[in-house]
Amino acid sequence: MRIGILGGTGKEGAGLAQRWALGGHEVIIGSRDAERARAKAAELSVLAGNAAMTGMSNLDAARAASVVVLTLPATGLAATLVPLKEACRGKVVISTVVPLTFGGGRLFTPPPQGSSAEEVQELLGAEARVVAAFHHIAAHELSATEHAIECDLLLCGGDAEAKKTVGELAHTMGLRAVDVGALTNAGPLEGITAVLATINRRYKLKNSGIKITGLPA
Repeated sequence: MRIGILGGTGKEGAGLAQRWALGGHEVIIGSRDAERARAKAAELSVLAGNAAMTGMSNLDAARAASVVVLTLPATGLAATLVPLKEACRGKVVISTVVPLTFGGGRLFTPPPQGSSAEEVQELLGAEARVVAAFHHIAAHELSATEHAIECDLLLCGGDAEAKKTVGELAHTMGLRAVDVGALTNAGPLEGITAVLATINRRYKLKNSGIKITGLPA
């Protein structure tokens, strides 16, 4: 697949890019600064064994990709996504966005829509095939490509074929995908990240994760 990672110069996007490039996918790093995206793509390509990777502006990456992945901050999504609405029309759009606010009274701070994924759906319109996924896998775990990631991937969305695509991308990383239903479940799914962050801090961990029991392997 040709995967465009918007905001891909950050830690989460970089980790996903390496995993998918090593799995044989063509990866495009997107950024507000196209030159920065090209530099990051060159760096990550070397780390992924000179895999196919290019850098572009967020808009050009969304246009060129068959699957669009959002590794953007939760604040200011409208400013980034509204200009990309046409480029994302009909495409699978994976939202990894987590609305966390550090230093306040509440760590998980979802928008009025209920979740960042639902905000993404509202901003991009009904024709974007939004799936919420990859929130609860730490960036450093993604980048540590010398070992497997020991957790399941929980995902949700309203388009069955889009969820199947995301499941295939999870399988590329060695992850078992678990479908947790409609996009209206994205709020609880995103909130797991706040729980895991608290566990990591309390128990001095870096890689707590989620596994679902009772399902066949």
